[in-house]
Amino acid sequence: MHQVRPKKFLGQHFLTDLSVAQRIADTVDLCPDLPILEVGPGMGVMTQYLMKKGRPLKVVELDFESVAYLRKTFPTLEDDIIEDDFLKMHLDNTFGSQFVLTGNYPYNISSQIFFKMLEFKDYIPCCTGMIQKEMAERLAARPGTKAYGIITVLLGLWYDVEYLFTVPPTVFNPPPKVQSAVICMRRNGVSEIGCNERLLTRLVKQAFQQRRKMLRVSLRGILPENHPFSTQRPEQLSIEEFIQLTNDVEKQV
Repeated sequence: MHQVRPKKFLGQHFLTDLSVAQRIADTVDLCPDLPILEVGPGMGVMTQYLMKKGRPLKVVELDFESVAYLRKTFPTLEDDIIEDDFLKMHLDNTFGSQFVLTGNYPYNISSQIFFKMLEFKDYIPCCTGMIQKEMAERLAARPGTKAYGIITVLLGLWYDVEYLFTVPPTVFNPPPKVQSAVICMRRNGVSEIGCNERLLTRLVKQAFQQRRKMLRVSLRGILPENHPFSTQRPEQLSIEEFIQLTNDVEKQV
């Protein structure tokens, strides 16, 4: 069976270092016992180590050439290879129970993958895997830092994010032009965030669209006059303060 050719339009960068692949696969041990769903297995460099975990495992792959390779190389996984677009899947039907999400995620859609995860957060108590280093830093950012932004706040409502380790471009084919990083995200135990989530999402997105502006400017017409946060910039607010802000705006409305 010939090797799969990486496809630029799918954002494919195949991991070639087996020790790194095993190290990433081992991150699912941070979330023991749960079934595993791997996104974008490619030629199965991580899959081979995930299969040794002794847990139910499914892989979802959009590239037909990779699917054919996986079926040939891992025949025992045949019934658990899902040829589909992860972003269009109904994840509640994947195992019928909670599971760990993992993978060497395509960098061009990683934010979409994590927003998809949020839609099914009750089924995904844990997510691990590799993404672009810049995105990993954004997910794990603290208030007051340049990396802190929309996805930091919206994911941080429900997940605790841990930056695990950095991966250099040299272990990929073809090498990406950026560094990569491995993360772990675990549900934080919150079941109710204490505000209107739709309104919070709207406020966060609008505020960060003008992240260098004070909130009295970026949320003009929405933020109550003389609000304590009016002279703050969005990256200065913690998640708890965004929740407070949302409740104050809702009262005003």
